[in-house]
Amino acid sequence: MDYIAEFLDGPLEGQTDTRVLVRGAAEPRISMVAAVDGLESLFWYDKAEQRDVQGRLHVRYTFDSGESDPVESNHEQD
Repeated sequence: MDYIAEFLDGPLEGQTDTRVLVRGAAEPRISMVAAVDGLESLFWYDKAEQRDVQGRLHVRYTFDSGESDPVESNHEQD
């Protein structure tokens, strides 16, 4: 079975991912790799809450900035 992971904040804010239940439950902590300004970075997210939406499990995750790669933009400000 699977569930929908919803990212509430951080670099993946507003995105979702379909994940597989581990031993019948959503993972309490997940890592995601994403490109920010063309560089791959590792981001950690912690489970905040879960709910049932029309018979499907949805789990919300919050960003752990202390354990994740730094998010820096190389854009210069004028």
